[in-house]
Amino acid sequence: MSELIPRGEDGHVHQKLWVWSPETIDDIQTKAELGRYTNRGLGTTRRTPHFQDLTFVPCTLSRVPLEGYREACNTAIEIGARHGAKPVRLRTPITIAGMSYGALSRNAKQALGTAATRVGISTTTGDGGMLDLEREASDQLVYQVLPSRYGFNPHHLRMADAAEVVIGQGAKPGTGGLLLGMKVSEKVAAMRSLPMGVDQRSCVRHPDFLGADDLQVKIEELREATDYQVPIFLKLAACRVEFDVKIAVKTGCDAILLDGTEGATAAAPEYQLDNCGIPLIASIRTARRAIEELGASGQVQLVVSGGIRNGVDIAKCLALGADAVAIGTSALIALGCNSIQYEDDYAKLGTAPGACHHCHTGRCPVGITTQDPELEARLDPDEGADRIANFLHAMMMETTGVAKSVGKKNVHNLEPEDLRATSLEASAFAGVPLAGVEWTVGPQLFGGAG
Repeated sequence: MSELIPRGEDGHVHQKLWVWSPETIDDIQTKAELGRYTNRGLGTTRRTPHFQDLTFVPCTLSRVPLEGYREACNTAIEIGARHGAKPVRLRTPITIAGMSYGALSRNAKQALGTAATRVGISTTTGDGGMLDLEREASDQLVYQVLPSRYGFNPHHLRMADAAEVVIGQGAKPGTGGLLLGMKVSEKVAAMRSLPMGVDQRSCVRHPDFLGADDLQVKIEELREATDYQVPIFLKLAACRVEFDVKIAVKTGCDAILLDGTEGATAAAPEYQLDNCGIPLIASIRTARRAIEELGASGQVQLVVSGGIRNGVDIAKCLALGADAVAIGTSALIALGCNSIQYEDDYAKLGTAPGACHHCHTGRCPVGITTQDPELEARLDPDEGADRIANFLHAMMMETTGVAKSVGKKNVHNLEPEDLRATSLEASAFAGVPLAGVEWTVGPQLFGGAG
């Protein structure tokens, strides 16, 4: 009998079941105790093909690379000039995604706005209205218009640099927002016209429109309310990507933000996080093709989000067809989320630094996703802004470094031909050839060798 195989006292090998794994058993028993589904923060635990399954093909003899430290690579982009409004001007193709005051603390929102201003990009309000500190800190601030209307203020809309109508969110498509009562503080409740300490469950459908025709009217109303000075964006969850993007273009919006299923959140049902939506890697080329088929390339910008961790991920998004990316979770991690400190407080939540996904509880040990004054005080907004700005700079060094290695003087010149897939699934999802064989898995929807 081999000593390398662990056995029980009865001498039998105790196999770990796949369908009925310890995690599945724990999930069932938790629901049996609670009588409801479970919620958590951050993103999906499901493993799907991701950007790490793609690789770039740098220059050798057939192409000439750029000198890394002596030749420039342009990164700037304007978003939202389709209808003559003042566009959002990004020094780099990054924006900070919508994360509400309520989900995040005041100090976190201030740090995000300060860092965005410092590096020349925009940030976004999230649900629940505009926080005064965030407006002061942010040189360019996008104001979200959500189905809930919580905190919606036409005067704040006019103070914004763009408006983003939220149709869906990658972490929980087809359902509304969730802010549990422990985070509905006096200030948050006042901004959202809600009672303190009561769970906020947002509606999923906008009260002003149901279909594309109504949405087109709503967009025109927003233009009129802002004197046609600010661009109007639409945020979509990646679901029926081709049709949704084509409808969005037809509504007359200036830009589309497409949020993949890897997108995270402060609170969502676990069944939504792990079982709904389409991965971002499978969505970008489809969205780009939809925009091109309507002749809107160069008019309607495509911003994408969901699981973007570093500058190489950004480069891969741009190569697949995005004009820019939005980041949320990675910015919070740069701010200190899951950092190795306050380990006793992590333990009280039943977790540890590096594994925490308890944003929904309001007990964030590092003061980011909380409304508790004592916990919030642990986050210094100036130090946090330094960390986020450093992270943003580092990411763009990575993005331009990749672009130069493939011979591009502008990151927006990256293209699918610069990529190869390292797995069958990634080739099929992204529509790029397999490394070494120059063959693309699946129907040839995007052109190229089959």
